[in-house]
Amino acid sequence: MTEVHFYKIDSGECPVENFLNTLTGKQAQKIVWILQLLKETPIPPIQYFQKLPNTDDIWEIGVHLGNDILRILGFEDEQRFVLNHAFQNPTQKHQIQEEIKIAEARKRDYFILKQKTS
Repeated sequence: MTEVHFYKIDSGECPVENFLNTLTGKQAQKIVWILQLLKETPIPPIQYFQKLPNTDDIWEIGVHLGNDILRILGFEDEQRFVLNHAFQNPTQKHQIQEEIKIAEARKRDYFILKQKTS
């Protein structure tokens, strides 16, 4: 079983929770269902969960609802999966790259803080 954690920025806010609070009930319900799959399934279905190529080991949870594509990015830390960034799919590929850079920077910050507190 994989533990799912939500990354918090220095102010204590959680970017993924903030994003989830902006969603419709149907969108949030599907994301919760997919997160449950992640927690309970040894190998989650690739249609919902995949490692992004050419990144610093960033994984994506992709949620498709009608024309909307919601993406939650995160990374592995031992037996944990840390969700650290979320967004609605932008139309331009360079925008997606910018979103991935945010997730990579938060991952670096997470491990720097973890090392300092160990």
